[in-house]
Amino acid sequence: MSNINFVFFGTSEFAVKTLDILIKNGYIPSLVITAPDKPKGRKMIMTPPPAKVFSQKHNFKIIQPERLGDIGEKLFAVHPDLFIVASYGKVIPKYILDLPKFGTLNVHPSLLPKFRGPSPIQSFILSGEEKTGVTIMLMDEQVDHGAILSQQQYQGNALILPKMEEFLAELGGEMLVEVIPKWINGEIKFQEQNHDLATFTKKIAKEDGLIDLEKDTPETIYRKFIAFQPWPGIYYFVKKDDKDTRVIITDMELKDGKLEIKKVKPEGKNDMSFYLFSKTVERN
Repeated sequence: MSNINFVFFGTSEFAVKTLDILIKNGYIPSLVITAPDKPKGRKMIMTPPPAKVFSQKHNFKIIQPERLGDIGEKLFAVHPDLFIVASYGKVIPKYILDLPKFGTLNVHPSLLPKFRGPSPIQSFILSGEEKTGVTIMLMDEQVDHGAILSQQQYQGNALILPKMEEFLAELGGEMLVEVIPKWINGEIKFQEQNHDLATFTKKIAKEDGLIDLEKDTPETIYRKFIAFQPWPGIYYFVKKDDKDTRVIITDMELKDGKLEIKKVKPEGKNDMSFYLFSKTVERN
C-alpha cells in the first residue's frame, strides 16, 4: 500500500516530523504543497518554510502557492489517490479537498472536538487540562470539523516534556501509517464529531508572550514559557536607564511550585544570567 499516490500539504516543523515518519515507512509523496517563503529577522531575509527545506533534501516536487485556487489544475493532473494535511496553515477549498479518490486526511494535534483551530498544542498547555492527543480526520470545508478516523491520547506531561509538539507530530505520522491502508481498503468506519463539545483556539500573537512577574502565578508563567517556544517566547518590561526595556526569558524552571528564572535576553543585549541582570537593574 506504500505505493499510494498522495500529495502532502504541510509547512511547519510539525509537518516535517509527520512527513519524515511517512517516508521512513515507504510513503513517498508525489508532490508537496507548502507555504511561500517569508521575510524573517531584523534584516527581513526571505526564508523558506521547514517543509520546503526538508522536501528539497529529498528531491520532492514542491509548489508554494499564494492561493490554492491557482493550482487546482496542477493538483488534478497528479491524479491523486489521497491528500494528507499536517500543519499547512491555509484554508483548503472544498473542491480541492474532494479531488482525491479517497479524500483528504488531516493530522490534528488534539482530541477533537477539543482545541479546534490554529494553536491546539499551545492552547492545551495553557489550559491546564490533563489530556490531549492526536486525531486523524477526514477533512471537510469547515475548520477541524471533519469525521474522525482515529484518535490516540498523549501520555506525557506538557510541563515535563517541552518537546510535546515533536512527540505529537511523530505520533501523527505513526497513526497515518496504520490508518492509510485501512482507509483505502474500506476497513475503517469514520465517526462524526460531537460538535456540541467543540472548543476553539486562536492564532498566537507576539503580544501573547507578555507576562507580569508580580501578578501572574508561577505555573501560569511557566505554562506560557513552554507553550510559546520557540515563538513568540515570553517577556516582561523593566525600567532601565529611564525607559521601559523588554526582557525575554530564555531559560527557566518550575520546582515545587516555585519559579526559577535562569537566563534572560534584555533588549539589544545577548543572553545573560538573570541574577546578574537583576543586579544591574537594582543599581539603575
